[in-house]
Amino acid sequence: MAVPEFQSMMLPMLKFLSDGQEHVAREVEDSLVAQMGLTDEDRNELLPSGRGLRLRNRIAWAKAHLKAAGLLESTRHGHFQISPLGLEALKQNPSEITLKYLDQFPGHLAFHSKPNQEALPNPAPKESEVRSPIETLETSYQELRLNLAMELLEKVKSCSPRFFENLVVDLLVAMGYGGSRKDAGQAVGQSGDGGIDGIIKEDKLGLDAVYIQAKRWENTVGRPVVQAFAGSLEGQRARKGVFITTSQFSSDAKAYVDRIEKRIVLIDGEHLAQLMIEHGVGVAEVATYTVKRMDLDYFGDE
Repeated sequence: MAVPEFQSMMLPMLKFLSDGQEHVAREVEDSLVAQMGLTDEDRNELLPSGRGLRLRNRIAWAKAHLKAAGLLESTRHGHFQISPLGLEALKQNPSEITLKYLDQFPGHLAFHSKPNQEALPNPAPKESEVRSPIETLETSYQELRLNLAMELLEKVKSCSPRFFENLVVDLLVAMGYGGSRKDAGQAVGQSGDGGIDGIIKEDKLGLDAVYIQAKRWENTVGRPVVQAFAGSLEGQRARKGVFITTSQFSSDAKAYVDRIEKRIVLIDGEHLAQLMIEHGVGVAEVATYTVKRMDLDYFGDE
């Protein structure tokens, strides 16, 4: 039989995870192959690009949507399990789990409408909605980018403190700060709290300095922590700072930096992942698709 579309995999996946134990992707794949009666040929079917297996691609999408809805959660790198919300959903004995079903959970709606983006259409539109090929292409691109950002952030959280220090430096250099990679690496000092604290040149000439604090945290960064960073800037007579975290900032922390005289930029985990994608840090290009249109100038004399 053909590999089922990813929505039909979500309920069987959640049922397999209902034991409440940690599992890895391979275990889920084996379970779905058995539950759906897939053959070795189905399991080894490639995507049209030839750059991956269709089954694993669809399992990854099913997992991404379930995780966005909060029905499963990552426990450590490469491991995940059903969440309390997922167990509650199974108690309702749904006949199927689809994207429409998942939209009842706020996290899944947010998955399609992230900050700094216009509202993103649902990838499974109603039959009455008709999209142009360009709209479909752009929506698919945004979905791929959002899923990549989630994967990047999960990976960054599992990295060592030293690797995180290097990642921040690489990103700042890619964004045009710090001069050379060597200069930037020397400019940033180390701390023992799992992040980095240091100084980096604002431009290649070093006309001004930017103070950096980076915290590889899971908990929300509140106003007291940001206020302490602002105080350290005052002690150094510094005017600019960047605070980077793998988690998020509280509303009080955001309001605080808007009110003070010093210029402090807050970069949360989601923004960090998007900057990594934008500046090519920790990501590799898989394929490039060029969309062309008819050149009316060419036919201008006709």
